[in-house]
Amino acid sequence: MRGYRQGVYRFLLSRQWVILTLVAVVLIPVMVRLGIWQLHRHEHRVAQNELVSDALRAPPVPVERLTSPGHDVSRAERYRRVTATGTFDTAHEVVVRRRTNADDRVGYHVLTPFVLDDGRVLLVNRGWVPADGAQTAFPRIPAPPQGEVRVTGRLMADETTAASGIKDVEGLPDRQIMLISSDQQARRLDRPVLGGYVELIAPAPKDGSPEPVEPPDHGSIGPHMAYAIQWWLFAAAVPVGWVVLVRRERRDRAARAVPPAQGPAPDVPAQV
Repeated sequence: MRGYRQGVYRFLLSRQWVILTLVAVVLIPVMVRLGIWQLHRHEHRVAQNELVSDALRAPPVPVERLTSPGHDVSRAERYRRVTATGTFDTAHEVVVRRRTNADDRVGYHVLTPFVLDDGRVLLVNRGWVPADGAQTAFPRIPAPPQGEVRVTGRLMADETTAASGIKDVEGLPDRQIMLISSDQQARRLDRPVLGGYVELIAPAPKDGSPEPVEPPDHGSIGPHMAYAIQWWLFAAAVPVGWVVLVRRERRDRAARAVPPAQGPAPDVPAQV
């Protein structure tokens, strides 16, 4: 028994336990790193929510202050409320395919050029219309206000495949597009177009169509902090589980090392 006690943990040198220990050693930093990654995502979401909230609360400014032809709308400029005065050009109106409304119905966004007093164009997303019937024909769209009008909207950056995950394809039906790009529309219109576009807030449509685009959700922080804590708890559980397994293995081996109890010696008949 003395020799057994001295080598009670020698089983940790076996191939099975070496592999198990190495896996545990690797899992701990991996889980810690995953928790840190989720924490960074949480912090990014909180910062993004604050940025959006600040932009939505800021007073409206003339659109020319924030963008110009060829300008890339920055994160700080995104969702800022802007105003512009001009006229809607419905003759060059297009629709953006595969867009959903608040009820997750698939339809189009209506993109109408808005000609400013100086001749430059601002792209205005007037809202969502349903995709009734075949999507090869141009949908019926209520007309915007006629004549000179003052509009207010949220400034948005040009859409790209990298940012949206939507692929810009060719060969679409006439006056239909996949992504909103001021450069693309500038080439199509052969006129200077301000960078980015705006989601129309006012004037609101008289009959509710097109359906205005909902403002971004900036109140939810998502589950990332909970995921971070979960990963760190997993990391803490690994060494605890390893110790439990070691103690159980030692106990089982100790039980197997104890010799079975000897029964009483059989009676030997006396010799006569």
